[in-house]
Amino acid sequence: MQAHSTAPQPTRFIDPVTLTRISNLELVARTVVEGFISGLHRSPRLGFSVNFAEYRHYHPGDDIRRIDWKVFGRTDRFYVKEYEGETNTGINLILDCSRSMAYGSRGITKLEYGQFLTACLGYFAFNQRDSVGFAAYDDRIQEYVPARGSVGHLNTVLHAIERLQPKDRSRFAPPLENVAERLRRRGIVVVVSDLYDEFDQVMTGLRNLAFRGNDIVVFHVLDPAELRFDFDKSAQFVDMETGDKMHVIPEYLRQEYLRLIRNQVAAFETECQKDRMDYMLIDTSQPLDQALYTYLVRRSQLY
Repeated sequence: MQAHSTAPQPTRFIDPVTLTRISNLELVARTVVEGFISGLHRSPRLGFSVNFAEYRHYHPGDDIRRIDWKVFGRTDRFYVKEYEGETNTGINLILDCSRSMAYGSRGITKLEYGQFLTACLGYFAFNQRDSVGFAAYDDRIQEYVPARGSVGHLNTVLHAIERLQPKDRSRFAPPLENVAERLRRRGIVVVVSDLYDEFDQVMTGLRNLAFRGNDIVVFHVLDPAELRFDFDKSAQFVDMETGDKMHVIPEYLRQEYLRLIRNQVAAFETECQKDRMDYMLIDTSQPLDQALYTYLVRRSQLY
């Protein structure tokens, strides 16, 4: 299923580059997520309760004995009590830490942005009483933390995210198949990557996760320069994964490059939609609220 394009309007967060000045990843996650939750409070049109792990909107046919009348008295809206066993799920965050993720043209790399994004999603999910797991990969699994919901587990996840360094070339199919084999429980799997590999290999890796019954959310993270190719001087470009070099005159290449990147994004959108996976393109200059909202929409659709 394709991701909803509607994003929350009332809150715009700190520029991602500014977040790189905060040395503590937990503080970054808490700052962004608490701002996001505050934005939901101020935007009743979004239709979500910040306590949606415990309550959801009443739907015709629901048992009226489960309506929380105290909440109705405060909000003038009907909410049905959800019990912990009905709402908890497993959230597994998968972050690409290959060498191509080290690119950044404007003060933040794709990997840093991905670390912020996965940390925020983990913090958000954990505080909604979901179990949280994490994996990082390049051409193999570099970090793996099984999903748990115990006290202190979030710190284990955040430390695994924080110590990542870009290493080898990216490969999708083998490491994501490895992760899929380790997942013992169906849930939401969030993949954060620049999708820098052969198209068929990327889709094979994602399908390895989806075909086991997981709900997949793909955040395609690219630098603004990769999306707009706004270079204006002749230069030597170096592939960060292979080391291959090419002398480029931007004005001759720009239109063809932009056509190729548009076609690639369209292909990922189409194929993910066919396989009922949510896909969202993110550039690293964007605040993190759009990604959080996409995750929240997906989370709410499951219950």
